[in-house]
Amino acid sequence: MTTPRLAGKRAVVTGASTGIGRAVALACAREGAAVIVNYRNSRDAALDCVAAVRAAGGIAEAVGADVADRAAVACLVDESVALLGGIDLWANVAGADILTGGGALLDDFTKLERLIDTDLRGTMLCCWAATDALRAGRGPAIVNMSWDLALRGLEGRNPQLFAAVKAGISGFTRSLARTLAPEIRVNEVAPGFIATAFAEHDMRDDYRQWVIDSTPLKRFGTPEDVAEAVVYLGSDAASFVTGQTLRVNGGVCS
Repeated sequence: MTTPRLAGKRAVVTGASTGIGRAVALACAREGAAVIVNYRNSRDAALDCVAAVRAAGGIAEAVGADVADRAAVACLVDESVALLGGIDLWANVAGADILTGGGALLDDFTKLERLIDTDLRGTMLCCWAATDALRAGRGPAIVNMSWDLALRGLEGRNPQLFAAVKAGISGFTRSLARTLAPEIRVNEVAPGFIATAFAEHDMRDDYRQWVIDSTPLKRFGTPEDVAEAVVYLGSDAASFVTGQTLRVNGGVCS
């Protein structure tokens, strides 16, 4: 039997109640990690994720915290250490939704504030707050979430907003990797077009088909595709990988 890739590790996944975050939490648990399922508002969804992990024989706890709030992040770190006995992997997946529901109706300036607060500020606060706990961990690693289109560009106002913020995460990731080496590895995943709620329900049919046609692998990625990349970067198989961006984009080139 193959040894799970994260066997014995303790993982915190932010924004883990739905979408890519949920897929990352489930994948980490499937690969042997005990998991903290972080959420901000979606407590019921987070508890459902925890229940799914436990039903499969894994270990998981739900912990609510707004990653844009420094005090809340400090509490998230402390509670995670108390529940798991330490932290070996921290995955920053939490992100502001400006594409669906009420988020899509916001003006550009409010969208930008939300992206900066949750995606950029949240990633930075979590990385800084978790550093000491990770140093005491086993093969500690941080995995941040960028965006493939931030690296190669995409037309439109929403893409401009995402690209600016996610490019900030990319620069921060590379600098943090140098700062924390050799004790802690820091990498990022840059997803391309992923079949999340926006792609499945709010994207125009013609644009959806354009994405498929222009992607060498001829499909949207899935949250599970992204989760597999996070698992790899968080595992000992990536022990000589830091400061890198793993693009999960179906082969699209810049």
